[in-house]
Amino acid sequence: MEKREDIKFSDFNLSRETSQAVSTMGFEEPTPIQVKTIPILLSGMDVIGQAQTGTGKTAAYGIPIVEKADPENLLVHAIILTPTRELAIQVAEEMNKIGRFKKIFAVPIYGGQSIDRQIRILQKGVHVIVGTPGRVIDHIRRKTLRLESVKIVVLDEADEMLDMGFIDDITTILKETPKKRQTLLFSATMPTEIIKIANRYLRNPEKVIITKDALTAPKINQIFYEVRQSEKIDALCRLIDAEDSDLFLVFCHTKREVDDVASDLKLRGYEAEAIHGDFSQYQREAVMQKFRKGKIDVLVATDVAARGIDISNITHVVNYSIPQDPDSYVHRIGRTGRAGREGVAITFVTPREEKQLRLIQAVAKAKIKRGKLPTLDEVMGARIETLKEKVQEFIDDKRFDIFIKMAERLSEGLTPIEVAASLLKFHLEGFGAEVSKGSDLSTNETGASPGMVRLFITIGRQQKIRPGDIVRYIAEKAGIDGRSIGNIKILEKFTFVEVPRDMAEKVIDAVHKGIMAGKKISAEPARPRT
Repeated sequence: MEKREDIKFSDFNLSRETSQAVSTMGFEEPTPIQVKTIPILLSGMDVIGQAQTGTGKTAAYGIPIVEKADPENLLVHAIILTPTRELAIQVAEEMNKIGRFKKIFAVPIYGGQSIDRQIRILQKGVHVIVGTPGRVIDHIRRKTLRLESVKIVVLDEADEMLDMGFIDDITTILKETPKKRQTLLFSATMPTEIIKIANRYLRNPEKVIITKDALTAPKINQIFYEVRQSEKIDALCRLIDAEDSDLFLVFCHTKREVDDVASDLKLRGYEAEAIHGDFSQYQREAVMQKFRKGKIDVLVATDVAARGIDISNITHVVNYSIPQDPDSYVHRIGRTGRAGREGVAITFVTPREEKQLRLIQAVAKAKIKRGKLPTLDEVMGARIETLKEKVQEFIDDKRFDIFIKMAERLSEGLTPIEVAASLLKFHLEGFGAEVSKGSDLSTNETGASPGMVRLFITIGRQQKIRPGDIVRYIAEKAGIDGRSIGNIKILEKFTFVEVPRDMAEKVIDAVHKGIMAGKKISAEPARPRT
């Protein structure tokens, strides 16, 4: 396996603005392709890069482009050609994040979007164009896009553009750019036609090849679940509840995402902790001390932070964010399945990440099976089984006789089944409130009054809130009339509130992850009343 060099972004001597952007995006260290490519591009040389999607190549060329761009000059500094509109949008978003503090602006240009709108944006001036070949040529012919000022040209996923018949368009666009330019070509494969383009349009290019080795992990059960981004936290909670495990190790791309996921889990009552590169040695040790004492069920980490963790009883590794490159996948899932035990590696995949999953499967040479998330009934069943085991442990305890006498007093006038059911309700109250926000709110499945939807909000009497506080907060945040808000029930740690059915989504979007009474809150549809 290719050994990753111990290089940090600070080693590239980036400007303060670009370094700030990289830090804000949560990147802790460069990926292999970034380590190899960024110094070459900063030196001004052309590059041929052979790398798959998901290896971090956008930042590999995006960082040098932003570094070299002049924010005061609104002529087009760089043009990035992509095969699809989806990739154009994705790359433009990444470029704008990298160029945020240096005030370098990128715009996506693609078919299917109003060309008049694109023309108005181009007339104002932009630093970077990210476009599909067909629409870029359309603008060139209309003379709404001029490329004589271009200093850098990027051909991203060149083999895909070749397969889609864009080869002639690419050559047409390259002829519109100055001969003295820097050219970058990235391709997963290197067919003859791509090599011909490289030989014709690149000057003494440096070659960067990111090789991959096969993965062998016979004791790891590898599963993927296809979920939307907004559904990930609910999916994670269901899996945690349904599995009998010692520890879930959850991986995220960025420090910010680590903090958000750990915070969301804590709001839902899980013993979760975060760990990433911003943690001091003291903080790291405090987290690990909690783990050693069995006080942590879920540890959420970045790749970098997890490297120094040597834990033998991790039963589940979860790729909350799909790894940026197959090497990361191998390193991550290798954290489970130790000490001769079978581990479970879970990967969440959004619909747009299927290609990256196929890449990982090809490199791993292992079957990553599609999984079906457990239903709420299945999760409830698993929780009951776990509770049964705990009950047996309590019965076996030497001090159990004391509680027998308490139970006799408690059950006076009641049947044993009624007592057990009441205690179960007490123990499981609020369970299932984490219904996916994708559920159909047009039905009355949350147990609300007719025409209303019942919401579950993670704030309660502990924060000393009152119904009036809830009404004012929702009314201000969602911009609705407070008089339209219905029944409110404030419990110790959470609150149920009814809002009009046609306003429910608006209220959830406005309130979810907001701050109330100094506490970050979560808002979601409640489960039906039992």
